[in-house]
Amino acid sequence: MNTSSCIGVSTMKPFCRIWIGYRISSIFGGSHVKSSNYGRNNLSKSHYKSVYHRCYSNVKCQEMGYSKSVAGTGRRAFCVSHSSWGQSAVLAKNSFRIDKGSSKRGVLVIPRVGSDIRNHSSLIESHVNEKGFEKIYIQGGLNVKPLVIEKIETSNENVVKEEDNRVEVNGTTVDLGILKDLNENVTAEREASEIEKEAWKLLRDSVVSYCGNPVGTVAANDPADKQPLNYDQVFIRDFVPSALAFLLNGEQEIVKNFLLHTLQLQSWEKTVDCYSPGQGLMPASFKVRTVPLDGSDGAFEEILDPDFGESAIGRVAPVDSGLWWIILLRAYGKITGDYALQDRVDVQTGIRLILNLCLADGFDMFPSLLVTDGSCMIDRRMGIHGHPLEIQALFYAALRCSREMLIVNDGTKDLVAAINNRLSALSFHVREYYWVDMKKINEIYRYKTEEYSADAINKFNIYPDQIPSWLVDWIPEEGGYLIGNLEPGHMDFRFFTLGNLWAIVSSLGTTKQNEGILNLIEAKWDDLVAHMPLKICYPALEYEEWRIITGSDPKNTPWSYHNGGSWPTLLWQFTLACIKMGRPELAQKAFALAEQRLSVDKWPEYYDTRSGRFIGKQSRLNQTWTIAGFLASKMLLENPEKASLLFWEEDYELLEICVCALSKTGRKKCSRSAARSQNMSNAEDIS
Repeated sequence: MNTSSCIGVSTMKPFCRIWIGYRISSIFGGSHVKSSNYGRNNLSKSHYKSVYHRCYSNVKCQEMGYSKSVAGTGRRAFCVSHSSWGQSAVLAKNSFRIDKGSSKRGVLVIPRVGSDIRNHSSLIESHVNEKGFEKIYIQGGLNVKPLVIEKIETSNENVVKEEDNRVEVNGTTVDLGILKDLNENVTAEREASEIEKEAWKLLRDSVVSYCGNPVGTVAANDPADKQPLNYDQVFIRDFVPSALAFLLNGEQEIVKNFLLHTLQLQSWEKTVDCYSPGQGLMPASFKVRTVPLDGSDGAFEEILDPDFGESAIGRVAPVDSGLWWIILLRAYGKITGDYALQDRVDVQTGIRLILNLCLADGFDMFPSLLVTDGSCMIDRRMGIHGHPLEIQALFYAALRCSREMLIVNDGTKDLVAAINNRLSALSFHVREYYWVDMKKINEIYRYKTEEYSADAINKFNIYPDQIPSWLVDWIPEEGGYLIGNLEPGHMDFRFFTLGNLWAIVSSLGTTKQNEGILNLIEAKWDDLVAHMPLKICYPALEYEEWRIITGSDPKNTPWSYHNGGSWPTLLWQFTLACIKMGRPELAQKAFALAEQRLSVDKWPEYYDTRSGRFIGKQSRLNQTWTIAGFLASKMLLENPEKASLLFWEEDYELLEICVCALSKTGRKKCSRSAARSQNMSNAEDIS
């Protein structure tokens, strides 16, 4: 019998009460959930003042879908079968998934990608029309006798030595050297397969269940960690690579549950010192807690306990959480073909709330988002307050996702127009003012300052002395990158990897700029990759600069953690960017480095030292997004056609929207026009 939990879906605070009268042995095991008794559905009771999402009673559901509920107006019961989750047979590797525990499921997970099953079929009929097959079949197929070359007498010593490496087996001469090479390749493949199996086991062990359903993965599952702090929670940003690994493997239920539960958490009240942030804020993380049920002897309840930043170090709101949530929502639809999830009223409302928070009017003169330090992956003080590239790149990607997913009607047309205007302005701003290469740095070196004019060249009043000495010798002749931050009178010339990679993935940069970023990474491989991909930023803050900017942070010492540490989780994003730009060999090279060490080192969170040789001094082991990033990268390299579902090409409609009016100022041509002409010329060259 399949049993399942009932998830309350509502724009108000959701509650789904479930008696915990059973114990689940394993989410991925073959056993079904057993229950000794069934309680009644208490969805009808509304507790709007409660702070937690609760799960009390056992509810029997036969299939996925919606059912009527006595919960009241605007509330629905969402039933998700879970008894067979993780028990699947994969046919035609990563293409089709059938749950053994239910006859109702057979989910094609790549509906918009041409099927390649036929090309991999072992049936003879599927290859009859291929010239290569006809040649083999007509000439005798597998029964053709092997070609044997007579040994040639020669006085050449080198040839004699080569012949000594051959043996005759059943009348056939076999080169032992070839056999040795084949054996080494098979051994390498077997080892890689074992690493992959280990990674999948660790990823599945990190899964968190809520009321019997998988809802995410913990940040780290280090058995030796006596003080996990918040590493035992489910983080939105950390779960993204886990979600992609599951989706690419044909497992979508955990991702759908995650999206819906975090959406419900969005509408909760959030207060820090009597002040509440914006309504659309998504939590940084949440934890499933088991607490005694009031008024019941021996009964327990599961609650979701979110953290919106009120418990985080520094009490910083997670600006990137909502952006990652939107990006993951689009990826879910693209990979699974389940676009109905995007069209749900509550999901559409969640998207609008996030966008309203990001697009709210303020005092800022720039289209980029203004944030505090520590509001993204770099969640400690690292001098990225202002307009950091990472936030701008994720913001741009989330806007493009929302543009695709929002249902346009009278209630959303103004929001869609605002999205289009912001996309146009943001792309111009970043392409024009964040980009640096040898030519641009030389231009900044010759800047005039204190220009008071609408036609000023040095619009942000950047002083040439800000150009750091390391950059002059570091920047290659070919290639460039987007700087880390831009504010009035300040340019942060550090290279931040995540922001540059997402500029490529989302087409925030022009095609030429995107190519230049990968060219720079290749040219500076020893600095940005070295022994472990990839540096979170380069270079590290050192000496007095480290003391002033980080506040002498003992965790962010030079070349450690966020201050120049190497983070393997960036590998999947690097892989995605390389596949998009037609440079998969770069990603394969980085993947090979990670494959050699990650399993041996027990999947660390990050690596220290300038070249990434040491495991981080405070690095957790069995870090989930390290494991998931490795798996996602491997699957993307094996199935590059799936990568095309996750990135964006240049949007020509956005190129037509130009609000900068540069033609009146005498300034150089708008970067959007330049990008459009460049893409058109590239298309003509290809044709």
